[in-house]
Amino acid sequence: MRLTLQIITSVVLLGYPLAVYFGLNYLPTGTIAMTLCLLLILRLVIQKQQVKSMVLPVLVGIGLTASSIIAKRHDWLLYYPVVINISMLALFAYSLKLGPSMVERLARLKEPDLPDEATPYLKKVTLIWCGLFIFNGTVALYTARYASLEVWTLYNGLIAYLLIGSLLGGEWLYRTIWLKKS
Repeated sequence: MRLTLQIITSVVLLGYPLAVYFGLNYLPTGTIAMTLCLLLILRLVIQKQQVKSMVLPVLVGIGLTASSIIAKRHDWLLYYPVVINISMLALFAYSLKLGPSMVERLARLKEPDLPDEATPYLKKVTLIWCGLFIFNGTVALYTARYASLEVWTLYNGLIAYLLIGSLLGGEWLYRTIWLKKS
């Protein structure tokens, strides 16, 4: 049951921009904010012992959605992608300061015996991710403040994911094709 709830909340939160767009356009006022708030609370309960680094963005998301309901300010729902990007930036940047870098930590899950020569490369990749989070967060903030709901949804629900996927795929290609030649 726990795994099922994790999958459901993950899918809905990945689809957050689409849910907000649909909810603000087609559901009674406050319905989507209440639904997202409840899902975020459920997510917090489910993940509290698994991914401690993601507790803060979930708490802020609960605060945004709950405040949106109370204040009847549905535009506040648009700021959650900003919160996620700031949180991920902080997490990745903090790992650069303390080490090992976040990308190295993730790489060691698959390959625990990484050579020491990989560390500088993995730090650079972590730095590139930080740059992407800065860019995505900035554009997410801009779209939340100045763009239409359609543009906000397009960027945060599609383009941002394409950029993340491109970085993941591009780095994987670089690592598997060019670095293996060396």
